[in-house]
Amino acid sequence: MRYPDIDKYAWLDSPIHRLEPRIKILSFTVLIFSAVFVGNIPAALLALAVALLILILSRLPVRFVLQRSTPILVFVLPILLLMPLTVPGTPIWSAGPVAFTEEGLSYAVLITIRAVAAIVLVLTLLGTQRIEATLRALSLLRVPGVIVQMLFFTYRYIYVMMDEFLSIWSAMRAKGYTLRLNRYGLSIIGNLVGMLLVKSYERAERVYCGMEARGYRGKPITVAPFSITAADCFAGLLLIGIAGGLQVYPLVAL
Repeated sequence: MRYPDIDKYAWLDSPIHRLEPRIKILSFTVLIFSAVFVGNIPAALLALAVALLILILSRLPVRFVLQRSTPILVFVLPILLLMPLTVPGTPIWSAGPVAFTEEGLSYAVLITIRAVAAIVLVLTLLGTQRIEATLRALSLLRVPGVIVQMLFFTYRYIYVMMDEFLSIWSAMRAKGYTLRLNRYGLSIIGNLVGMLLVKSYERAERVYCGMEARGYRGKPITVAPFSITAADCFAGLLLIGIAGGLQVYPLVAL
């Protein structure tokens, strides 16, 4: 099975890859929040342009970003249809009680652009460093150890459970099962989900016992050879300054 590793291209060399992980996380987080909270479409387009420029500087393949952003955009794009139908305002098109409003369309476009900019920034952040480096940086930034460990185990074992699911599904298909949306077919899917949950619980228990036997006591041991340079500080301040500029731009444009 091909795993959708988020850090598949962490080995590349670019100014974004070389940025110190703690500085990168802090500055990108500020930039992402700034992109999400911009107030109008021109500012949102500017935020998207900044995100795309950073993506180009990172040298990550566009295909890599598109493949990993598609599942998220599936949930974002329906906003373009729903918001114009639910937000009151000047109707562009109407049919009886249903009206497609200009204000709703404008708001939907704003939300979509902000979401795309945030997705690009998040994928650039996670795709330019190893997941282990990200988790070590979070630990050094005083993120609670429980959260860091949950992120690590989720990332580590989500692929194992995907293999378990495909193994069970292959066995079902080999015995002649075909997916049907009737009572019998849905009951089989329910049994599959239940079996997967039981297998997940049993595997988690075995893994925990193995870790406990090797001295695990719930506290991560972090060995982080990170060092912050003047160039890292400058790059971080530059990204934070851009984030501030995105918030000031609508006021200056007015």
